[in-house]
Amino acid sequence: MALPMVMEIGLEGGFWRAVSDFIVMQLQLSSVFFTFSLGTKTHYFGRTILHGGAKYRATGRGFVVRHEKFAEIYRLYSRSHFTKGLELMVLLVIYKLYGQSSNGLVSYILVTFSMWFLVASWLFGPFLFNPSGFDWQKIVEDWEDWNQWFKSRGGIGVPSVKSWESWWNDEQEHLKYTGLSGRFWEVVLSLRFFLYQYGLIYHLRIVKGHNQIEIYGFSWVVIAALLLLLKLVSMGRQRFGADFQLLFRLLKAGLFLVLLAILAAVLIVLNFSFNDLITCLLAFLPTGWALLQIAQALKPLVVVSGFWDSVKALAQGYEYIMGLLLFAPVAVLAWFPFVSEFQSRLLFNQAFSRGLQISRILAGGRKG
Repeated sequence: MALPMVMEIGLEGGFWRAVSDFIVMQLQLSSVFFTFSLGTKTHYFGRTILHGGAKYRATGRGFVVRHEKFAEIYRLYSRSHFTKGLELMVLLVIYKLYGQSSNGLVSYILVTFSMWFLVASWLFGPFLFNPSGFDWQKIVEDWEDWNQWFKSRGGIGVPSVKSWESWWNDEQEHLKYTGLSGRFWEVVLSLRFFLYQYGLIYHLRIVKGHNQIEIYGFSWVVIAALLLLLKLVSMGRQRFGADFQLLFRLLKAGLFLVLLAILAAVLIVLNFSFNDLITCLLAFLPTGWALLQIAQALKPLVVVSGFWDSVKALAQGYEYIMGLLLFAPVAVLAWFPFVSEFQSRLLFNQAFSRGLQISRILAGGRKG
């Protein structure tokens, strides 16, 4: 899509000016910003087509010099960019492990470079353009604010900026007014994770006496056991969480140890290798996300069945893991002072400073 722009600049100012302008745009990460903005349009266009509710969404005007906290960035772009970026990243990893068309690292990079660029833009674009996004003191403050926001309980009158639970409920607002067709297509689109799970299980090298269908069925037994465990934890929280906190913590620790013992026994019996274990993790994590999406689409039925608290607990676990995966690379880069310095020079360049001065002069002129 940059080729027509280069041709237009070349016709107006010459070939070398077109090339130099294109290089400057890449150094200013214009491609990252453009790719990220396409993700925003894609998400809201798709949601509006499925569920309706089209409305104007302000993009903001003027110069942004305020640092946005990590929790705010997560609230804004979690559903539109981060979840989709992580899904594509997992698919690219699986393609490297089991793909047949890219033999060798060089051919794999050539085939998947554009997709990795898309993933990097969607996952880390907001942090690159966030002022002081790699300042270590800001990172520490953002982490404390994120944990406080994540652990705060929601409820009536609690805004989404104060509690993860309130934000999570607000993110499902579009499902309250959608029709049966919207819920149906939400479920259908979530089935892709089940096909993905079966594809990974199919590639497992299992000991003789077990075929892929049996292992696939066993994987669903494991998922059902996890859901039952979440249900027991939810029941324990309601019964012991307020008055018997120590007993409740002991109950969670005991259930966790029992689950680890059962999984270890199963792995020993099936003679799983380390690669098989990694493959199972890559298969089960997207499956759990699919169950969350289906449960949200069918919320009235899930609430009646009494499993909605378990769904909320599972969603909170997934959200926290996703937040850690996003925050960890940013925190590592913040250790190096030159990264913050480079970002400041990138954002506050000469054009920005000149525009900011002009805006201040105009503002002063209007006041006079």
